[in-house]
Amino acid sequence: MLDKQVTPFTLSVPDSALSDLKQRLKNTRWPDEIPNNNWSYGADLGYLKDLCAYWENDYDWRAHEAVINQFKQYKTKVAGIDLHFIYEEGKGENPQPLLLSHGWPGSVYEFHKIIPMLTDPVSYGGSAEDSFTVIAPSLPGYTFSFKPDQARFSVEEITDAFAELMTKVLGFKSFVAQGGDWGGFVTSRMGFVYPELLKAIHLNFLAVRRDPSILENPSEEEAVFLKQLNEFLKDETGYQWIQGTKPQTLAYGLTDSPVGLAAWLVEKFHTWTDHRGDLDGYFGRDTMLTDIMLYWTTGAIGSSFWPYYARMHSPWPIPIGKTVDVPTGYIQFPKEILSPPRSVADLFYSNIQSWTECERGGHFAALEQPEPLVKDMRQFFRAYR
Repeated sequence: MLDKQVTPFTLSVPDSALSDLKQRLKNTRWPDEIPNNNWSYGADLGYLKDLCAYWENDYDWRAHEAVINQFKQYKTKVAGIDLHFIYEEGKGENPQPLLLSHGWPGSVYEFHKIIPMLTDPVSYGGSAEDSFTVIAPSLPGYTFSFKPDQARFSVEEITDAFAELMTKVLGFKSFVAQGGDWGGFVTSRMGFVYPELLKAIHLNFLAVRRDPSILENPSEEEAVFLKQLNEFLKDETGYQWIQGTKPQTLAYGLTDSPVGLAAWLVEKFHTWTDHRGDLDGYFGRDTMLTDIMLYWTTGAIGSSFWPYYARMHSPWPIPIGKTVDVPTGYIQFPKEILSPPRSVADLFYSNIQSWTECERGGHFAALEQPEPLVKDMRQFFRAYR
């Protein structure tokens, strides 16, 4: 039961902010394009022009604002900030509390498809015994958990804030947790630091160290992963380096230019999803733009970079030589950023009880493949009710 520490929240972006956005889109100063780019050197110019023309003239923010507002949302004072979270009670006699953690460049909007499936499984072909009460916070410094000049949060600090939310504010003695991207790191860290609170964790992104030296005599399967890892470190970590070293400088451009923000995020939607050449058809323009809008309207893009800086300037969230020992389930999608084999995962997670590999999907699992993700969560968490 929620208490007086918690204040209801409803998303309502002023009309003036939407008018300002349209004017900025109209006045965009476009760059030229490197010959034969086709996403090879970054966001494709033709695609981005089409997307932003749609954003300016056809995209209906109010419809998507209503999608977010269908969920019960609150703010509460946690770790010195006003932390935003969705709290949707499960249907049935004994719904299990479930902490959902998103990542970058995501938001709680990522979960709009799966929350009803988790809270009301009967309506989606499931069993009432698999019902969850879902708590989905916005990461500190992200979208609704941001205000200018507030403190920045590392993965370790986000983990502590979420533990405080679940126990001291919401009063849960124990719960299960799920996450991907930074949410996977937070969920893993929580399992490591607060094993007494976690019955089990489920991940669609593993917090394994990106260090080829962890495998001295790699097997054939491990050698494939090392090749993938080395290619990622060489060609796909530019965003991490600038967000992790000079985040303030990047924040000026992306906070001032909606096209700049869109280019920075859409390139990740293109690179990290299993769209197979049809990004709009697979992922959806409205889906991408709604996520971008949450960063644009809150001005939180600069603050969202901080976990990268903290990560690059501090030890790995799971200390070297230590493991996450709570029961762990993992679902792997083929277009995930990295796909470590089970032998690598076992170096960091000592108690993997479930390992599922899917035929289609990518980094944004809850948006791309909600049904397989929810099915796997239901099956895995069933043993820990």
